[in-house]
Amino acid sequence: MDRQASITAPVEWARASGRVDYAAALAEMQARAVAIRAGEAAELVWLVEHAPLYTAGTSARDSDLIGLGGIPSHRTGRGGQWTYHGPGQRVAYVMLDLAKPHGAVPARDIRQFVAGLEAWMIGALARFGVRAETRAGRVGLWVVDPATGAEQKIAAIGVRVSRWVSFHGVALNVAPDLGHYAGIVPCGISQHGVTSLAALGVDAAMDAVDAALRAEFARIFGVELVDF
Repeated sequence: MDRQASITAPVEWARASGRVDYAAALAEMQARAVAIRAGEAAELVWLVEHAPLYTAGTSARDSDLIGLGGIPSHRTGRGGQWTYHGPGQRVAYVMLDLAKPHGAVPARDIRQFVAGLEAWMIGALARFGVRAETRAGRVGLWVVDPATGAEQKIAAIGVRVSRWVSFHGVALNVAPDLGHYAGIVPCGISQHGVTSLAALGVDAAMDAVDAALRAEFARIFGVELVDF
């Protein structure tokens, strides 16, 4: 299949039921990326939750894994450093053919693809009255505590692009156990904390979060989404 011929093809949207094993998810993403590259599968956004674990990106330092309560760790090929995944966090794996444009994201521009992911999260959080922002030199999305002025991270971004097909993606803290972040230095940044919608006083059901993510993804990336 001519990859350019699929520019207007819909992107599939899937929500996993239950907790997804991380190693199995990684294998599934890798297989899907290969199929997308070959023109044998549609692009996909896959929403999952994982059991508690720490994952290390390609820049992760061993010293930033402190360890906590037997939570397992997993080294992976995405960009970035250490992060936490667990129940109450919405992980969205984004498998797109970046050899073609997606809305305002031009073809073959990884920097603009990451900016698109940031805009996606910012738009979704705005639907809950939360103002998230980017910060120079810091990956992810940040919010400012109006009471203290402290900056805290609410969403992480870590992607891999192989022969112009993306995988891995973003992790949005809805209502996870924030205490589990004590087992790592999140993204190598020790001077700022982490937060969640729940910690900010936003009582958001996961279904509502998913609806916001779906609407904003279609808007930012200029695609039609179909259930998979």
